[in-house]
Amino acid sequence: MTIRSSLLIISSMFFVTPPSLIFAQDDAGKKDEEQSERYTFDIRHDPNGIGKFYLGREIAHVMGHQGIRWLERETREEEERLSLLIEGLKIKPGMSVADIGAGSGVISVLLSKAVGEEGEVLAVDIQPEMLTALQNKLRLLGIKNVKGVLGTTKSPKLEAESVDLVVMVDVYHEFDFPYEMLNEIAKSLKKGGRVAFVEYRLEDPKVPIKLVHKMSEAQVKKEALIKDHGLKYLETFRKLPRQHVVIFEKK
Repeated sequence: MTIRSSLLIISSMFFVTPPSLIFAQDDAGKKDEEQSERYTFDIRHDPNGIGKFYLGREIAHVMGHQGIRWLERETREEEERLSLLIEGLKIKPGMSVADIGAGSGVISVLLSKAVGEEGEVLAVDIQPEMLTALQNKLRLLGIKNVKGVLGTTKSPKLEAESVDLVVMVDVYHEFDFPYEMLNEIAKSLKKGGRVAFVEYRLEDPKVPIKLVHKMSEAQVKKEALIKDHGLKYLETFRKLPRQHVVIFEKK
């Protein structure tokens, strides 16, 4: 036996892979396998989508920070009645509310008024440019109860059981990882906390929005009521001209 082969034998005897590392590798493999089963891909898809599908729905392209002007268009209140949305969310002063996909802060500003000085709005976005625009707006308006949070495509980066309400206005359908994101959102809710999906109605052909940027109420429920998320359907607010607000509660 050569010296080299002897060293190899000794090495294999004493330098064994720790069980914790083996389990970590196994867990990572399971997660990759689960993710590959959860999402499907098709090169034949809507040009406004990314070719990735979740529970039969194609995920839409994310609106970049270049779309800020559209978010802040003067006609938005008339078209979408955002003030009525705030009323439908039944927000009470002092609540902690997360605005996921906050963009330049159009919704966050409205939420800040609803929660009052004792409340807090966590404005979450994955684009630093959006959060910069948000901070500029808050400074200009003198708003101090809104805090910008840089999230990721899989997590809003909110503390567990820290918020009373999560609001997602025209954004959930753009999540690259909707299962993972909603799971993290559910964890951030206090017991009895609510999450509101505000989505353009797919059921209404009159709504002038591209198809992949719409969601049916049935599809919202299909995705939100997956057992892992621990959510139950609460109600649907139907008084907006273009969107439905589908609300769920943490069990």
